[in-house]
Amino acid sequence: MKTNIIVASGLAAVLVLPVVPAGAADALTAFQKKVRAVMDMPHRSNKNRLRDRNRDPVKALHFCRMRDDMTVLDWAPGRGWYTEILGPLLKDNGLLYVSTQAARLKRLDGLLKKEPMSKVRKLPVDVIRHPVSHDITAKNLDFGLTGVDLVLNFREYHNLDPSTRLDFNRAVHKALKPGGYYCIIDHTRRHMEPDTNENRRRVDPVLAIKEVQAAGFEFVDFATFFLRPDDELRFEVGRRTVRGNTDRFTLLFRKPAP
Repeated sequence: MKTNIIVASGLAAVLVLPVVPAGAADALTAFQKKVRAVMDMPHRSNKNRLRDRNRDPVKALHFCRMRDDMTVLDWAPGRGWYTEILGPLLKDNGLLYVSTQAARLKRLDGLLKKEPMSKVRKLPVDVIRHPVSHDITAKNLDFGLTGVDLVLNFREYHNLDPSTRLDFNRAVHKALKPGGYYCIIDHTRRHMEPDTNENRRRVDPVLAIKEVQAAGFEFVDFATFFLRPDDELRFEVGRRTVRGNTDRFTLLFRKPAP
């Protein structure tokens, strides 16, 4: 099989990626078929279904190396778009923790009462979300878990205050088992661009890689299926011109085995 070799300049990382034969990407794994089936379940809200195509959990969760027998920690689940999918996926053989500050987890109470959510556990942690900037700060963060298989941080890395990110990534590292995965998806900022009001909810993916590696992780892989060439990386992600169509980087890391 031919390979493409991609060198990440300045990161001392070399990725050897297989060239996938034409048509092979269309074949779904058994897990991906299960994700698609969960997406059609009646417990999901119509509002959330409208975002399915843009967020594409069939591809995203497969890339994150998720299986239905894992213990998964989902950081800052918001109003539960992914919780609706992850809960039923892990119900029979796995376990899902949803974690952020206690007050925001209360927004999931109605959803968690539904039958497919019996293997979801709320995990409140001591963080501060500042009311104006929405930045999250924390010191000595600890999830109080070990042996987690996978941590998901989807569109929330940008809300971590830069001074908190190393502490947060170390807490993720501590929670994971050796060989466990850490998957990040977030809105792309132009490389080395200084902070502005327009890019405050975007993240430089090169900086994100360096920050996560500094916490002891190995950089495993990246994906381009959330590439949006018509997002010029100029505007705030909530603007109507880009909302729902932002360019997003997709990164996978692993806690090294001893």
